[in-house]
Amino acid sequence: MEGLFESLPPDYQAKLGRPGEYPFTRGIYPRMYLDRLWTMRQYAGFSTAEESNARYRYLLSQGQTGLSVAFDLPTQLGLDPDHPMSLGEVGRVGVSIATLEDMEKLFDGIPLDKVSTSMTINAPAMMLLALYLLVAEKQGVPWEEVSGTVQNDILKEYFARGTYIYPPGPSMRLVTDIFEFCARHVPRWNTISISGYHIREAGSTAAQEIAFTLADGKAYVRAALERGLDVDRFAPRLSFFFAAHNDLFEEAAKFRAARRLWARIMREEFKAKDPRSWMLRFHTQTGGSTLTAQEPLNNVVRTAYQALAAVLGGTQSLHTNAYDEALGLPTEKSALLALRTQQILGYESGVTRAVDPLGGSFYVEHLTEELENEAERLLREIDALGGAVAAVEAGFFQKALEESAWRFQKEVEEGRRIIVGVNRFFDPDSPLNEPVSVQRIDPELHEKRKRELEAFKANRDGESVRIGLESLRQAARGAENLFPYVLEAFRRRATLGEVCGVLREEWGEYQPSR
Repeated sequence: MEGLFESLPPDYQAKLGRPGEYPFTRGIYPRMYLDRLWTMRQYAGFSTAEESNARYRYLLSQGQTGLSVAFDLPTQLGLDPDHPMSLGEVGRVGVSIATLEDMEKLFDGIPLDKVSTSMTINAPAMMLLALYLLVAEKQGVPWEEVSGTVQNDILKEYFARGTYIYPPGPSMRLVTDIFEFCARHVPRWNTISISGYHIREAGSTAAQEIAFTLADGKAYVRAALERGLDVDRFAPRLSFFFAAHNDLFEEAAKFRAARRLWARIMREEFKAKDPRSWMLRFHTQTGGSTLTAQEPLNNVVRTAYQALAAVLGGTQSLHTNAYDEALGLPTEKSALLALRTQQILGYESGVTRAVDPLGGSFYVEHLTEELENEAERLLREIDALGGAVAAVEAGFFQKALEESAWRFQKEVEEGRRIIVGVNRFFDPDSPLNEPVSVQRIDPELHEKRKRELEAFKANRDGESVRIGLESLRQAARGAENLFPYVLEAFRRRATLGEVCGVLREEWGEYQPSR
């Protein structure tokens, strides 16, 4: 770190600013956690809607302050439980949702005007949000009072995660349809959560996580502007989602750098006038890829430090991973301990008594500047390719992530990067290696869900469903906003697979070039 002090820019005080003021390096609110803690939003969902609902109600009773829904892979891919490709995956990594009745069961007894909900769903984001709004409608909750977030970030699926359905063009249409519809009808809804989390989990560096995420963000803003939307109408509802990994100060600096860079992009590049359009609001999840199956209780410590980094970096909401997630879905016990980790941080640690307590630290300001500069360099490279969509099609992101992940793994295998309990300090007889309870999913769940879907279809008006789906098909061939047609199809009791299937037939499925 020799020469560190001299590496700070002469204008760093101006770049630092004040909390709640442009460029928001020190946070988007003047008093940050002095007035209100971050939202404690534990990501959960498994098996059936009824079982997931029980877990949500339990966590809310234990002090969780927001919901975050994990869907199973068939749901994420717009497939019903009776589809051949759903075999072996129903309810495994999240909750299985195929119908409006499923969504009603998922939120039974949970007032949607009192609890905000985040949904990690991308390719069929419009469909799951439509179902959610219909549940609110049935509860008598006006859409104007519904709050939450739908991930709706399709670009990162093509290079970091893989749950895409349609090609980029029509997929971006669905994204901007949601922007437009919610700006008019669901004003408190965050219409996208632009995700760096999955980019980091796929192997990126901290600087790549910033750059690739903001590049995706710029692509969504451009698409909305091309649609004719007013930037200050939709931009205040954009949100972001980042990972928190193990390097405490680098991670805290990463959030500060991303916030400052996005503020400048929105004000200078996209000419947004409303200060809310300049704010990078973000959710954080601790690093799933950092969890180890060896000595799993060590993950409690990793998660606590990662959560601390997120709070020191100014997150708006937080999920803390459970210690057993390298082995299976969290049990009730491990999920509760993960929530307690946040509560201890918020109520006992004292880190919330000052706004941006790391602000002005030579080391942290140096790291913030360094990460911002590297992210800017990468953004210029992406812009030179024609932006994020062109970079996806050129394989730029995919190649960068492969190389970064390979370098990391090489460092671990050569012992240059220490993973405690894995490549250093490992003792197979350690009491920390004693077996832990693992959540098990009923192996008969797939057949049970198929029977439920069969009964659902037998008790509906097939002709009414056909009319709703055909209206959606015709709209997909034109340029209208598809959201009203999706809502109508679900009102007529179409299934998720049927709605997504119509668009599959019209638009085809994305086929990666490499």
